[in-house]
Amino acid sequence: MTAHTLMIQGTTSDAGKSTVVTAICRWLQRQGVAVVPFKSQNMALNSAVTVDGGEIGRAQAVQAQACKLQPHTDMNPVLLKPNSDTGAQVIIHGHAISNMEAQDYHHYKQTAMAAVLSSHQRLIAQYQTVIVEGAGSPAEINLRDRDIANMGFAEAVDCPVIIVADIDRGGVFAHLVGTLSLLNQSEQDRVQGFIINRFRGDIALLQSGLDWLEEYTGKPVLGVLPYLKDLHLEAEDAINTQQLAGDATFKVIIPVYPRISNHTDFDPLRLHPQVDLQFIPPKHAIPPADLIILPGSKSVRADLAWLRETGWEEAIQKHLRYGGKVIGICGGFQMLGQLINDPEGIEGAAGQSTGLGLLDITTTLQTAKQLRNVSGTLTLENAVVSGYEIHAGITEGAALSKPVCQLASGSDGAISDDNQILGTYVHGLFEETSACNALLKWAGLQDVNTPDYHATREADIERLADMIEEHMDTTALRDLLHLSAISA
Repeated sequence: MTAHTLMIQGTTSDAGKSTVVTAICRWLQRQGVAVVPFKSQNMALNSAVTVDGGEIGRAQAVQAQACKLQPHTDMNPVLLKPNSDTGAQVIIHGHAISNMEAQDYHHYKQTAMAAVLSSHQRLIAQYQTVIVEGAGSPAEINLRDRDIANMGFAEAVDCPVIIVADIDRGGVFAHLVGTLSLLNQSEQDRVQGFIINRFRGDIALLQSGLDWLEEYTGKPVLGVLPYLKDLHLEAEDAINTQQLAGDATFKVIIPVYPRISNHTDFDPLRLHPQVDLQFIPPKHAIPPADLIILPGSKSVRADLAWLRETGWEEAIQKHLRYGGKVIGICGGFQMLGQLINDPEGIEGAAGQSTGLGLLDITTTLQTAKQLRNVSGTLTLENAVVSGYEIHAGITEGAALSKPVCQLASGSDGAISDDNQILGTYVHGLFEETSACNALLKWAGLQDVNTPDYHATREADIERLADMIEEHMDTTALRDLLHLSAISA
């Protein structure tokens, strides 16, 4: 087996693969090991811009932070961004190559695997260890053929595998035994042990089950990881609605479009003690609020049509009549304008859509994406802002003469003449404390006191590394990675 590659697979989606990889990465980094994260294929609408000018899944960017590295496209060589129930934009080494239906992509996987293996080869040449995250479950029978995300990759690079399961959702022993039994003999032999994740309770009451599992499967339980209360880790795809306990009265609402993207933009608000943030799912009543935010979208025209069908356009107009504020980010910014043109069918059928008409701008979608990390200042209070751009549109119009940001790359965004509406292409808009303060003050919150979001994120990654040290068999982990030089 490859001496310095270890793969973490899961019994289900959301079993904790991303969290465990992040935790192991920081645990290794703290001990001076040159470690890098890797996920061969990711399907997510949350992405990040890399140091080499591409995009990867958000989870791998967080894992890069755990390794104290800049995100790079080799960390996630294949990214699928769904744009329909059966199709996705296919991104290879950080750049979109085409839109494919599921059957077309299935036939493309052999080519995608070549990209995966080339990235892995570059990483193992540069780092001592590669910690790999699987996708979904290796026991999804219908996806086994030409698999590049789980055992197909592990077999190709000959690496050991640990399987993680979430005990909090119930049925953990059935998940682990069932998953193992659906693997072929070679794959079963590759599994070196199990991790039970999100345990809360008396470990003594679990011990008989652990003993049975080890005897029945012949595989060791390498760790029982506790449920960490109030842990914040940017979501790979699912929307995290957990908020700080409190009595926040400043209300912010965000529509959950069918193709909402980069909703991690709003984690600083979700964790803000003065903000009551609500993601409003389809078919839910639209409550009154102080601020409405239109987030990014993978299919802007389709999601704009959804907004109209579900009553959001009328709700936004009423909100503005009563003096409320509106922010649009990326696709949400484009929706605020007069017109969205898609002459080449970049995000669906070619055509154009009338926007919400709240800003004097027009957007034309183009094949080439803008992909860049940005920094500068807001025109609000000259506050420091940093983030990233991922968009296919070119926006023009008179409203841009009153921008939101002055960036190193030029001015960005627009603020309406009545100061009620703000639009920008900058993702991560709220992450800098000064920018979040200025934006919330603009939106009407008095005496704003924003916590340091970066410090919170870093502290929680450290909590994860502590968890590995305290609750996992680190001697076995060192042995799997052939890191005998690290003292126990």
